[in-house]
Amino acid sequence: MNVHINARTSAQVDHSFAQDVIAGLTQKPKKLSPKYFYDETGSKLFEQITLLPEYYPTRTELRILRDRGAEIAAAIPSDAALVEFGAGATTKVRLLLKQSSFKAYVPVDISGEFLNGQASALRADFPELAVYPVTADFTKPFELPPEVKEMPKVGFFPGSTIGNFDPDEASAFLRSARAILGDGATMIVGVDLEKDERVLHEAYNDAAGITGQFNLNVLARINRELGGNLDLAGFEHSAIYNRKRHRIEMHLISRKPQTIRVLDHTATFKTGETIHTESSYKYSIERFTALARNSGWSPRASWTDPDGMFSVHALVAEA
Repeated sequence: MNVHINARTSAQVDHSFAQDVIAGLTQKPKKLSPKYFYDETGSKLFEQITLLPEYYPTRTELRILRDRGAEIAAAIPSDAALVEFGAGATTKVRLLLKQSSFKAYVPVDISGEFLNGQASALRADFPELAVYPVTADFTKPFELPPEVKEMPKVGFFPGSTIGNFDPDEASAFLRSARAILGDGATMIVGVDLEKDERVLHEAYNDAAGITGQFNLNVLARINRELGGNLDLAGFEHSAIYNRKRHRIEMHLISRKPQTIRVLDHTATFKTGETIHTESSYKYSIERFTALARNSGWSPRASWTDPDGMFSVHALVAEA
């Protein structure tokens, strides 16, 4: 059954979302940015993914933050402002807050409703901490709150979100983060490591199908917010490992020939044609530290779990 929602007026539409969706669905090959996964529903689905038995990144990164927390804290200046790029649930940042002495926390995320809910919970549990949520696209320049201007800055980018960028885009993000945080800043980054392809396949094609729901939710968001008529049953989730490019690729595959509409634009699909919705690059320690150096950061330290599944890096923006 086709889903149909009346097209909204231009005043009701997020223009960046609309422009990116229309451009992505009318180009070849078709592509959508993974940042649009994270509306309220998508954010909740992702939190479910992090608890799946197949999905190792979250629990492994948490283990590193717990087990090596004292060492990570030693790389962080006291009384700093912690700026989290793409803040989601607060599980990881709470570990940093408990181990280190931060004066303020600035969570930055595109999903304002989810962000403000998490910020409120954090204020209740850390009453001495000043919390200044910023609703923004963290992949683009944004202003830090004036209250933290004079504080030392620590960036936090966990979850291997850096892997969602192509290497050139990852470098551009790291340069942008450096400009936002300033000289002398520290950056704590979670980076997924190369590993057995079977482990990767199972992590992104879970038996419960939650990752598939998460992937398909971006189409539901297009229908709801942009008046699209995409038939969610006409697409299926697929995640494959591209060995040559060291990355997992998530796709939505068209099950049939179809024509879809978004606002005043249409796009056609052949059976088997895909929308590339996300890449997740896997790094070696050496390849990531080289990327960081070439992006204006000096690697200071890195930590991994005993099985070498995941890594956490401390970078410094030297003047």
